[in-house]
Formats: sequence, C-alpha cells, structure tokens
Amino acid sequence: MTLSPGSTELTLDPAHQPEDTPAPNLAELTLEPVHCRPELLDACADLINEQWPRSRASRLHSLGQSSDAFPLCLMLLSPRPTPEVAPIVVGHARLSRVLDRPQSLLVETVVVARALRGRGFGRRLMEGLEAFAQARGFRRLHLTTHDQLQFYAHLGYQLGEPVQGLVFTSQQLPATLLRAFPRAPSPRPPCKAPSLTVQTAPRAPKGPSLPPPPPLPEPLTTSPPPPAGPPPQSLLETQYQDLRGCPIFWMEKDI
Repeated sequence: MTLSPGSTELTLDPAHQPEDTPAPNLAELTLEPVHCRPELLDACADLINEQWPRSRASRLHSLGQSSDAFPLCLMLLSPRPTPEVAPIVVGHARLSRVLDRPQSLLVETVVVARALRGRGFGRRLMEGLEAFAQARGFRRLHLTTHDQLQFYAHLGYQLGEPVQGLVFTSQQLPATLLRAFPRAPSPRPPCKAPSLTVQTAPRAPKGPSLPPPPPLPEPLTTSPPPPAGPPPQSLLETQYQDLRGCPIFWMEKDI
C-alpha cells in the first residue's frame, strides 16, 4: 500500500519496502486528532480508502468534520527520523457520541495499514482509543465488526446491543438550519368535546322476565408468549445486519 503524507511518498508493502526502512516502533507511536494535523489528511484518506473505497472528495470531507466536540477522527502516527519529514499514518479510528448514553462513545472506521497488520498495531490503536476516551470522562466504548470478534474479545470486548451514534452534538441548532424546516401550521380551533349525557334506554314492555343467558365457555389455554426483544447473539451467529444485509456483531467494553 502506498501512502502519500504531504508531498512525500511512502511505500509500506513489504515487497517494495526499502531494506533500510524498519517497521514503526510500537513504543514511539502517538495518537493525534486529524483536525490537529491537517497536513496528514491526504495520507489518512488514502489509508481508509484502501480498505473501504470511496470518492476522495467525500472521504476528505468526512475527515474534515473531525473536532473536539465529536465526531472525532484519530490517527496512529509513527514519527520519521527527521522533523522535516511527515510522520507515517499507521492507523485510524473515529469516535462519536452515543444517543441517550452520555458516558459512551461509538468506535468506527478502525483500520491499520495492510503491510503492518498482525504486528500489534491494532492492539496499540485500540488501547490508545480507550485511554483517550477515559481521560475525557467516558466509561464505555461500542463498536461493530463482521469478522474480528476474536480480536476484540481478546481486548475485553463483549457482545452488546445496537446503539445510535450522533453525527453532531451541538446543543443548539443553527438558525439557518432551523429556517429550512417548514413553519408550524396555524392553530386550529379547539374541538368540542362529545356530550357525555347519559341517554336513558327505553323501558322494556311489562311481561314475564326472560331466563338468564347461558354461561360463557371456558377460555382455551394457550402457550405463554415468547419473550420480548430480539434473540441473543453469540460469537457464532447474530440477528443484526448492516445496510448491505451482511451479518454484523455489536460489541462493547467498560473502560
């Protein structure tokens, strides 16, 4: 995979990697927000697009929405030997607030450079995310995965329930957005409540009283209704699906 941090090209594929370019040192990796390193936007977009192809303009726009108010995109960076050279973007993940769960964050778009997978960089990325979230007062992380259940289980994640990530967390909508909504219709006159006057039933003609009706039949016994809610998921199968209809597993971890 070829990354282009700024104007410097870097080839991470082992078959094309120069012999004098060692793999990044885990101890030297740092985790930094994308919006604090705008010069690395192109390299980060290349990294994500190799895993999930998307138009470059759309990817850059999505990364450009990162902010301290969430959603927030984080990059796992490896420093270069000299300050003049841009760091290597080793991995990426996005954090979003969760609807009705003020102490939770949703982890999305977790990716590590293909040539560096299986060497501990994914674990380092997830551990950095947990420390980042915990330092800001969050206590739980949620995520989804298709085929990395064992990886996340080894990190302490357990199967959980779906949550809704928030695209933006502003407490007050901007006036321009509010004006885009149609105005409320003019209030209608109050409806008159129906009359509750009890009407007397016509008296029955005098005569011999009718016999009482026969008793109602006993109700048929039925089996108890099934428990409410979806069936539980396991590490082998799940009832949840993504937008493409593929099985997806929801996982969570207290931090």
